[in-house]
Formats: sequence, C-alpha cells, structure tokens
Amino acid sequence: MASKSKAAVVLAGIAVVVFVLVYFGIRFTSNLGKTETEITTENADKQLEKLFKKISVTTTEPVKGQIDLDPVAVGDSLPDISKFPISVANTTDSFVEIFSSTEKSGTGNDGWLNEVATDFNKANITLNGQAVSVKIRNIASGTATDYIRSGKYVPDAFTPSNELWGEMVKAQGTPIQLVSKRLVGNVAGVVATKKKYDELVQKYGSLNVKTITDAIADNELSMGYTDPFASSTGLNFLVTALATFDSTNLLGDQAVQGFEKFQSNVPFLASTTLQMRDAAKSGMLDAFVLEYQTFVNATDLKDGYVFTPFGVRHDSPLYALGNLPQEKLDIIRKFAEFVAQAKYQSLAKDKGFNGLEEYKSELATVDGNVLSSAQKLWKEKKNGNKPIAAVFVADVSGSMNGEPLKRLKESLLNGQKYLGRDNSIGLVSYSSDVSINLPIGKYDTNQQSMFVGAVDSLQAGGGTATFDAIVVAMKMLQDELALHPGIKPLIFVLSDGETNEGHSLKDIRGLIENFKIPLYTIGYNANIKALQSISSINEAASINADTDDVVYKIGNLLNVQL
Repeated sequence: MASKSKAAVVLAGIAVVVFVLVYFGIRFTSNLGKTETEITTENADKQLEKLFKKISVTTTEPVKGQIDLDPVAVGDSLPDISKFPISVANTTDSFVEIFSSTEKSGTGNDGWLNEVATDFNKANITLNGQAVSVKIRNIASGTATDYIRSGKYVPDAFTPSNELWGEMVKAQGTPIQLVSKRLVGNVAGVVATKKKYDELVQKYGSLNVKTITDAIADNELSMGYTDPFASSTGLNFLVTALATFDSTNLLGDQAVQGFEKFQSNVPFLASTTLQMRDAAKSGMLDAFVLEYQTFVNATDLKDGYVFTPFGVRHDSPLYALGNLPQEKLDIIRKFAEFVAQAKYQSLAKDKGFNGLEEYKSELATVDGNVLSSAQKLWKEKKNGNKPIAAVFVADVSGSMNGEPLKRLKESLLNGQKYLGRDNSIGLVSYSSDVSINLPIGKYDTNQQSMFVGAVDSLQAGGGTATFDAIVVAMKMLQDELALHPGIKPLIFVLSDGETNEGHSLKDIRGLIENFKIPLYTIGYNANIKALQSISSINEAASINADTDDVVYKIGNLLNVQL
C-alpha cells in the first residue's frame, strides 16, 4: 500500500513537472522567431505609460502671440548664396556665373560639368580679344529657382536638370533666354523591384505612369516620390501623374479627382532622394523615383530593380538670365558649344549620362504658371483625407543658448506658415525636465496664436533630456490617436543632438519602432549622427541645418510633411 502511495506521489510529481515544462515551453517557443520589437508590441502602451510616469513633466500656461498673416516669402528664408559652393572658379575677369544642378556639378560621377568647365577655363578661349572663363555654382534646381524667382541672387546662367524650372522662372517674369536645349542627356524614371515590376506587367501589360497611378490608386503598389517644390524628378512625376488623369487640363476636375484618389494611397513622401532610397532598401517601398544617371551608378540597385522612364527628359538645358550684355551672352554660347564636343559627351556617358537616348518626352512644354499651381495642388492634396497631428520637440538646454535658440525660434515661426489648416500641432520643450508648452490642437487661428506665443517664450538653460521629451511627445500622440484614430502622427525634434540626461535611445527604441511614428530631426550645429540614429528608425529625414540655412531647410521639410 505504501509503495502504491509512493508511486502515486511520484506520478503526480512527474505530471506537475511535465505541465510546467509544457507551459513554459509553449510560452518560450511562442516567442521564437519574434524580434524583441514584436514581443514588446504586446505591452507597448504599458511601457510608454511606465516611462512617462518617471519623467518630470510640467504643462505651461498658454500665451497668445501676434500671428503674421503674410504669406511665406521664400527669399527671406534663403541663406546667403555663399552657402552653396563654387565647384569651378573663374580664371579671368571676363566670365559668367552658372547655377548648375547637383548631379553634374558635384564630385566623382556627379562632377561631369566641373571637368568640362575646368577644361574650358584652361583652353585660353578669347572673345573680342579678351580671355574668358566660367564659374560653376553647385545648387539643386529647385533651390536655384527659388533664388532666381525671388530675386535674392540671379546668376548669369542656369542649367537645371529639366526644362520645367526654366518655365517657372519665365512665368515669374525674369528675363530668360534658352541657349541650349541640352547639355547632357538624362531621364527620370520609376525604379521598381523586379518582383513588383513583373506582377504589374502581367496584370497591366506594361509599366508606365498611367499603370503606376492605377496600381497605386487600387492599393497594389507601395511607392514613394520626392518633394516637387525642390526635386526635379518629384516635379516631373507630379505633372506627369496629373496628365495621366487629363492631359488636356492638368488642373481640371478630372485630373484633381484622379490625383486625390492616387495620392491617398501613396505611403511615402520624401524630403530627399537619400531618404527615399533608404526607405526602399528597408523593404518599405516597392518603387520610387530616380534619375537614370544615378540609377546606373548605384551598385545597390543593379540587381533586383527595373528602371522605367517617364515625363519630360532631364537633358540639362542652359539658360541665360537677366538683361545680359552681349559679351556675357557670347561666353554662354561659347560654353554651350564647348560642352557639345564629342569628347565631353563621351566623358558624360562614362559617368552614366546619355543613356536611354531613344526615350522621348511624354509631355509637351508645361506653362510655368500651371507648374506653380500644380505644386500648390500637391500641397493641398498630398495627405489625402488623412489629417496630420505633429508634435514639435524643441531643445532649450544650455548648449542651445544664443544663436542656435534664436534660429530654432525663427525656423519654427517661419515654418509654421507651411502647416495645413486641417492638421493639428503641439509643442514640447526640454532641458533637464520636459514642458508641454502647447497641447495638441487643430491648427486654427487660435492654436496658431498660442503656438507663436509658446515659441516666443522659450528660454535656454540646463541639461539635455532628449529622449524624455520624445517619450512625452509619443504619449501625447498616442492619446490623440485614441481620440482620432484616422490621424497620421509625426514628431519633429529640433536639437544640437547632445543628450546627457534622462532616458537613452536604447530605452525607447522599441517604442519608436512599435508605434511607427516618424521622427524628423533638425540639427543646430549638431551631433548629426546622434540625430540620424533617431530618424533612421522609421525612415524619416535628418537635416543638418547650420545657423545659416536652417530656416530655409525646415521650411522645405514642413512643406513636404505637413
């Protein structure tokens, strides 16, 4: 009897052990194959609440400020032109200055025009008995157009990536003369993964902007494109997309309605080409826009991607600007002839230009006023029917004292003019502690006034608890999402990047990943690597904006995202 009882106890013990092993085995194996982020998703709200309670947070009394109802004056925010480098200096007193787009006046494969201009300056070319030369300034087409149209700085000549920018300058009333329709050949295109390309060709028969817009509108393609206010490829894609809906009237009801449906399914608008490419590498996008010269030089895109050209060609036209004396016009024409020589066109081919020569522009010339109106339409419709809730997180630590804080305030006060009225915004500031200067609210006139008042009242001093402030901003947005589930949350962090108090990035990385809130960072004389590490988590942009050009750069960023 005793032996039976003993056996029963042993069996019971074994059963308990087996149960425990099975129970914990299931618990353990249920997490096998999951990342730490996926496991954390199950209690992310609790973690956020726990971190939030550990932070010293105060809510300041709202103060109304004087709002400026004048529209954005782009010229006022543009930095001094010296911010954009001279890539080739003139070598004579008789010369012309040329604004050149960056894909041909940079370095390496992007330095073709610099090499040609250097040879031009060494060639001892004379006109009317005087030696002549050129000066090349490296500046993106959209930014160059802003300088020219605002009148802040007008060079002698301008070679943007495509003709669209020349039409916009012409419409503004600046005297402009086409000297050469083409310095070098290039095209814009959609770069799609091979897998997605094959899927779409099988369904639609071919891939072009019309089938792309149809696929996006039907939620069959995840694609990103760049800011049409700043990017040549982005502007080209915008007007080409509008033309697919109504080629006879790019701004008519049919085009606008088609664009709205298409745009509501576009998951990604990039401030920079680099940001867009990073998003594609992460697997977030099936397709994105790019110039062919960049595509053929990108080793990471050689395998697994297909390039499909669209829109107007990017043939780098050359324009003379202003009422130039005959001497300068002659130099510009002489330079255009020099560039056209076979040896330099062959050099261009070596650097990725002059490919896809058989491609012809799909669009006729688009009037500059139509282009400006298309940009405004994009600004109004780019977020579809999904309003944005954004929290600005401002660093007011001691290291921001003086010029950085002055520029931070200036950039916020100017940047807020770009905000859409359907969006909501809030403001958080931080040093050693965190302050909610303005709770999230619809960006009406009252909220705008309180935002201006809150920014004006910011003062610097103390330590730098960046990640504490980000936790507070995430908590505000999660609370807002609970009330308005349809919003798109964003965070903008303005800082010098030096965190020395409070939580670390390691503490909150999982939360940032789980909530999938893009964190855009703007650095003021910053530790930019620290800020880039924050933005890279959810494929947001990080801008290294020094005290000279931060106002202009943040205006561009907000124009894209808000």
